[in-house]
Amino acid sequence: MTRIQTREISQRTVTALTDAGIHPLLARLYAGRGIRNKSELDTSLRAMLPPDALTGTREAAQLLADAIEAGARMVIVADYDCDGATACAVGIRALRAFGADVHYLVPDRVTLGYGLTPAMVEIAARLEPDVLITVDNGIASVEGVAAARAHGMATLITDHHLPGDTLPEAEVIVNPNQPGCDFPSKALAGVGVMFYTMLALRAELRERGAFATSKEPNLAELLDLVALGTVADVVKLDHNNRILVSQGLQRMRAGRMQPGVRALFAIASRDPARASAFDMGFALGPRLNAAGRLSDMSLGIECLITDDAGRAMNMAQELDRLNRERRSIEAGMQEEALLRLEGFDAGNNASIALFEPDWHQGVVGIVAGRIKERLHRPTIAFARSSDGELKGSGRSIPGLHLRDALDLVTKREPDLIARFGGHAMAAGLTIQESALDRFRKVFEDVVSGLVAPADLQRRIETDGGLESGYMSLASARMLDQEIWGQGFPAPVFDDVFRVERQRLLKDKHLKLELSRRGTRYDAIQFNHADGAPGDIRAAYKLSINEYNGVSSVQLMLEHFEAA
Repeated sequence: MTRIQTREISQRTVTALTDAGIHPLLARLYAGRGIRNKSELDTSLRAMLPPDALTGTREAAQLLADAIEAGARMVIVADYDCDGATACAVGIRALRAFGADVHYLVPDRVTLGYGLTPAMVEIAARLEPDVLITVDNGIASVEGVAAARAHGMATLITDHHLPGDTLPEAEVIVNPNQPGCDFPSKALAGVGVMFYTMLALRAELRERGAFATSKEPNLAELLDLVALGTVADVVKLDHNNRILVSQGLQRMRAGRMQPGVRALFAIASRDPARASAFDMGFALGPRLNAAGRLSDMSLGIECLITDDAGRAMNMAQELDRLNRERRSIEAGMQEEALLRLEGFDAGNNASIALFEPDWHQGVVGIVAGRIKERLHRPTIAFARSSDGELKGSGRSIPGLHLRDALDLVTKREPDLIARFGGHAMAAGLTIQESALDRFRKVFEDVVSGLVAPADLQRRIETDGGLESGYMSLASARMLDQEIWGQGFPAPVFDDVFRVERQRLLKDKHLKLELSRRGTRYDAIQFNHADGAPGDIRAAYKLSINEYNGVSSVQLMLEHFEAA
């Protein structure tokens, strides 16, 4: 059961924003997303939070500057998703521009798992680094940092994940979510944390006179990478993150981007001159993620750090091939999961935990997300690992902080989960295969105690009706240029329409012709084969359909019900 719910909007705020010069439609949308004054819409770099407000950046800058001056070797240990790849690329590009001797490693998802483990330290030790730098991981690497210390390596942790009860004894930790850090934006992605660290390092090198006889590197040239990683990691787009994303998109639209980013646009058949957050989340990001899921994220990182356009295109083509393979594997796994759930009454359960022996570790997170969307329940999908272990990836719903739920599971059953970590909406964990049934029961008990019955009903929050004058290409293009994403959702409207015509495309997409107040509109609902009644209340996004060079308004239906 899905319920359409209209977002509450303060008319006083709408009027204030309109009086400040904001377009009336945008004023209404912004007010519904918590914006109270025009300054919160300033996406210029001068509005960005300063680097020295982030705990640890000054100490990190001193550590790295000393290392550069001493000619010390640095190794970045990256994560195997898009955020980790872009964070690594930002670090490699910036540090090399500063004259550092820097290399990188990324763990194999299957054999080494996540983060700076002792096994990963042993591999890093072969490069004989003086400094290990983690990006998008490390805050839980207590044993890994201890192993690095035993090897005589200094460790700098840059991460954004929530810490556990014990912090690693690294030389420096930069993480807005660590205890004692009062940085106003707790939503920075891993790439954002690394970008801030590089800004602080540049300031430190400037004070030391490092650029007295050379041109100072322009770190703003890396904002395309920051935007890509921030959107792809689905972190909340608070004001500071919207600045980072907006600045990156502006550079892409102006044609200023890394060769690898340009190649990814080309291979995805997207136009960088019209780059949007949607492109980052659904076109470029998945192709980079495919490398970490099925192969080696080094391919994605190399694509982002090469300055050779031809090499970047070759790697983008391989990333595209891996993404097609990933989609094929995912489709099979999703079909198996849905067969398992056939006849399943979601109303009797607050959570779902699935496992099939032949599922691929790299794709279980996507499958969990698909099932969560279908049934609106916190979902964890497990794949077989090694030594009798299962690795799970979970996706949550609004109202349940998934990492906190797993933390509560460990408090009730301390020996049940071997390792876990993550965010409110996504988390990963490792358990023994023999403990799966016990985990299902404890996880269900925990979730049942944390969520309200209303949380288990899917709600589509809309911005209300859209006036006929705004059902236009101009309005659709204006909305496309804005920054929408997690915590700052793209506009969804709802209105009552008459269904004039309807047909199925490819046996699975419902194509409709709707009318309202004498005007007809084309509409489509993807992956929906059930027909519509004569009159519907529809929740929809205003979109642009391009066919044979002609652009027209199309309503992208999210849900409809009988009016």
